[in-house]
Amino acid sequence: MTAWSRNMAANDIPIDLEGLERSLRKPRSLFSYAMSFLTGAATLAAMVPLISVLYLLLKKGLAGLNWEALIALPPAAMETGGGFGNAIVGTVVIVVIATVISVPLGILGAVYIAVFGADSKIAGAVQFAAKVLTGLPSILAGVFAFGTLVAVTGGFSAPAGGAALALLMLPTILLTAEQAIKRVPTKMRDAAIGMGATPTQVVTKVILPTAFPGILTGIMLALARAIGETAPLLFTSLFSEFWMSRTHPYFLPKTIGELMKPTASLAVLIYNFSGSPFDNQIAMAWTAALTLVAIVLVLNFVGSAIAKRYSRL
Repeated sequence: MTAWSRNMAANDIPIDLEGLERSLRKPRSLFSYAMSFLTGAATLAAMVPLISVLYLLLKKGLAGLNWEALIALPPAAMETGGGFGNAIVGTVVIVVIATVISVPLGILGAVYIAVFGADSKIAGAVQFAAKVLTGLPSILAGVFAFGTLVAVTGGFSAPAGGAALALLMLPTILLTAEQAIKRVPTKMRDAAIGMGATPTQVVTKVILPTAFPGILTGIMLALARAIGETAPLLFTSLFSEFWMSRTHPYFLPKTIGELMKPTASLAVLIYNFSGSPFDNQIAMAWTAALTLVAIVLVLNFVGSAIAKRYSRL
């Protein structure tokens, strides 16, 4: 008998143990069971589209997934074999450009609105603009990049595609980094200031290293969104049937001139080949879609793992 039970018995207070038992005959218990059942059913219903898409991708795309598909050029009509190696390289180049643009701007903006200008009107305006940009249709990002870069430079290019994707990545990185920075304990900042650190040293030596896992989570989630976008690339980088460089051993661009031309990407290849009347190109679109979904899933899993680890710190 526990101490609580002994005290209750000593005070002669009756304990209604039967009233503590759950029973479907009681309205509250019945409502709880019903809501739990509906929640589980809704969760399973929401997973049906995801599972069906993954099943179709594995069924129709796995058959064509081989080493040749990852390193070869896209096949012509009625041609056997081929792949989407140039689209993988182009996707990597475009996403790297977008990351180089969006990550520094997002982190610097987050540092300003969370540390240096936390109570200023500019910080509020930046936060509002970032939240609005999170719901920006991707096609509008492509139109903006087309008007500011493609029209000015006179041609479609990888930097234009990277700029369009950077516009989509920036608000996610900024808002996530802001929350990560705000979660840094104030005592750590005060301790650094008490030791004579300047505001810049507090940010670079204390705040950013501590908030790094959360910032990295935002970057991974932003990458997972940007890498699958098609509409912005149709207006900016367009598509190409060739490698970005025909002389470099790894087919990567080594000059600015090789960057400033139409660039292949997985998302646009899937868009083009999915509407093709030729079976070989449709099959290649399924294989490319499987590869792209695998990349996105890996990025999401990595971001989720980092977020869980960060939440336990």
